[in-house]
Amino acid sequence: MSMTRERWEAMADHLLAAVQPYATEGFAQYRLPGKASRSGPVSDGLEGYARTFLLAAFRIAGARGDVPAGLIERYASGLSAGTDPAHPYAWPALTDMSQQLVEAASIALALHETRPWLFDRLSEVERERVVRWLAGFVGKRTPDNNWVMFRVVVEQFLAEVGGPHEPSEIAGGLERVEEWYAGDGWYSDGKGKNFDYYCGWALHLYPSLWARMSGDTARQELYAGRLRRFLEQYQHFFAADGGPVHQGRSLTYRFATVAPLWLGALTGASPLPPGRTRRIAGRVLSHFAERGAPDERGLLNLGWYDAFPPIAQSYSGPASPYWASKAFLGLLLPPGHPVWTAQEEPAPVELADQSLTMPAPGWLLHTTSADGVVRLVNHGSDRDRVQSPDGDPDPYYTKLSYTTHTGPEVGERAPGVDNHLAVIAPGGTASLRRFIEPLAAADRFAASAYQDGPVRVVTASVVDGAAEIRIHRVTAPAGHQVRDGGHALAATTAPDLREGDSLALARRPDGLTSAVRALHGYSGTGVVTAVDANAFGRHSAVPYAFATAHPGGTALYVSLVWLSGTAVEPPGVSVRIEDGETVVLTLDGGETVTVRMGDVPSATRSLLAGGA
Repeated sequence: MSMTRERWEAMADHLLAAVQPYATEGFAQYRLPGKASRSGPVSDGLEGYARTFLLAAFRIAGARGDVPAGLIERYASGLSAGTDPAHPYAWPALTDMSQQLVEAASIALALHETRPWLFDRLSEVERERVVRWLAGFVGKRTPDNNWVMFRVVVEQFLAEVGGPHEPSEIAGGLERVEEWYAGDGWYSDGKGKNFDYYCGWALHLYPSLWARMSGDTARQELYAGRLRRFLEQYQHFFAADGGPVHQGRSLTYRFATVAPLWLGALTGASPLPPGRTRRIAGRVLSHFAERGAPDERGLLNLGWYDAFPPIAQSYSGPASPYWASKAFLGLLLPPGHPVWTAQEEPAPVELADQSLTMPAPGWLLHTTSADGVVRLVNHGSDRDRVQSPDGDPDPYYTKLSYTTHTGPEVGERAPGVDNHLAVIAPGGTASLRRFIEPLAAADRFAASAYQDGPVRVVTASVVDGAAEIRIHRVTAPAGHQVRDGGHALAATTAPDLREGDSLALARRPDGLTSAVRALHGYSGTGVVTAVDANAFGRHSAVPYAFATAHPGGTALYVSLVWLSGTAVEPPGVSVRIEDGETVVLTLDGGETVTVRMGDVPSATRSLLAGGA
């Protein structure tokens, strides 16, 4: 069923009505049920107001104020009460590095979009209080990441209403973001290799909305060009059933993943046909609605489908998932806009098998139209700027692959096997993939390396349909074990398992199958299971290949990692090793690919892949 504008409006109204019973006196805060964040219940209550206000703003502005009774009045009341220091539920002041700074940006954007129906209708005293509270942002410190844009949009709103602001802080924030632009439409979220959904729902969104607020046409054109290049790639990140690739932090924001698609239409920067934008965005919203988000109360909980606490960060509170409000940005487009009136068009994943190379983040993406699955091979993003040399890698960034149908194993119950090449010392300690060195990204091929003590692993990936062929060049002491894990398949019931000398797989009742085929260097395969370690279902299983004894020095290991919803088991691939360093692959269709591994001491030298 097509997601018409009326259905988007109905979902917005449903979400807004569902939070109303949790409003405090005067509607200043929305204290939703659940465990408080590290910022405490008062900040969480402000978050509940701010993030649902953003949703209300898109609904109000898109309908030119013609919205369900009481909606405008509730949020106007909340503005008045929240900014009144004498009110029992007044908002906390804006202080350095505080969560309130994030929420101030949503309030500023919402005020800008709804100004004729809200801010301009407040009394003079109420307007002054709102301005005074927002002006607390001036001069405050933020983390050196997407947060710098919160200052930019807040102070831009202050500028347009004649409030205190510092033009140099606006300019400084915009210039800081420029330093994180990695090219080809991609931003890192701060210094380092922090590639994830923040590129779209923050680092494209806020600069473009700032340009919309300020009228800066030069920057509008700059941002539009980058957004166009980004969306040419980003449209491939969604499965045929609407599921987004499950990678990166704050995944509990769920359908906020479609915000940059609507942004392209809003700014005229989209390379997508209007009917494709509506189709992808609508399927994403339906994907979650059909799987329990929002829940039976109409609330968005901390999870993916059902509640799943390990998906949350320490800053996440009960109202954090309402950054999903950004998904409703499309309501700002008028009903007669082609994005609402044009006939729906298929997404790329529906048309044919696709493969896409993204050198900026170091990613390969490969999709299959028969089952609608999207797979993302990671040879670049690892959040290296925020990693501790002694800490554990973040499973949402450092795995070798992510998909639209599976998620990494996380939390205390996670075995740590999935999508990781681990070299295991005799005492059982496994090497950790941290500070990834991107080495190459070309047509259907990417490579990277990591070092952990005496262990160095260079990995090259070749994608072919539903398969990823991994070649690992492992340097380690003798007697270590080597283990390469596949995708963690999760379901409400335990998957069916199969283990053998060269093939291991796990299969769900719906036919989705995760498998690993050992092609060279391994001594066997197996499957490890877990409970309550995966956002996609309570029971999960990970197939893997293993070698019981690394010979010492350097050796090559080759495996095929596979996820499919249509075939019974993965195809065979023949492997020939030449001169101990060159791997010749003959793929299922007869194509030959040669990968020259060699010794790659640093990220300045590329691996080469060629076909014959």
